[in-house]
Amino acid sequence: MKKLVAIALFIATLAPVADAARVRVTKRGRTTKVTVSRGFPIRRTLPTVTVRTRTVRVTPRVYLAPVVFTAAAVATLPRDVWTTTEMLDRDEGWTDFVMDVDRRGTRLLLDIDRGTAQISFAEVVFENGETQVVDFNDRVHTNGIYELVDFRSGRKVDHVRIVARADKENTAIRLHLVQ
Repeated sequence: MKKLVAIALFIATLAPVADAARVRVTKRGRTTKVTVSRGFPIRRTLPTVTVRTRTVRVTPRVYLAPVVFTAAAVATLPRDVWTTTEMLDRDEGWTDFVMDVDRRGTRLLLDIDRGTAQISFAEVVFENGETQVVDFNDRVHTNGIYELVDFRSGRKVDHVRIVARADKENTAIRLHLVQ
């Protein structure tokens, strides 16, 4: 009898766990206006975004002169690259996300895959707090690998913050750091 009670209690404790395993939670960030630090070089109304939060080690300390994105395509991906990817969903709309890099390299490449993306800006934050803003001017860009920032002398990039939205169902944004 004691065994039966023990088995019944054991099964009773498993039932809520089994039900909880079937529940799917989609965690999205909060929707808010884009926030920027003092001295941010872009002077236009920035979109309302869904924020995907991520802790960063370095915050922008000083902004370098902004660079206007020229959509210079790269024919082939160099051999020695480090890559990170972020997926954008069209239903989320404008998304503010951070791609953690924490590596040294000589140039950054932006790879748009599986659809087109409308991009407002990219903020490249270096380890010393210097920040290079690349202005995409809210234009739509097609699939391809593009030159984002070139720093031939080599620098350590802490993170890259991007404000963008998918134009198609799902779009992959990849960041390649050439080492």
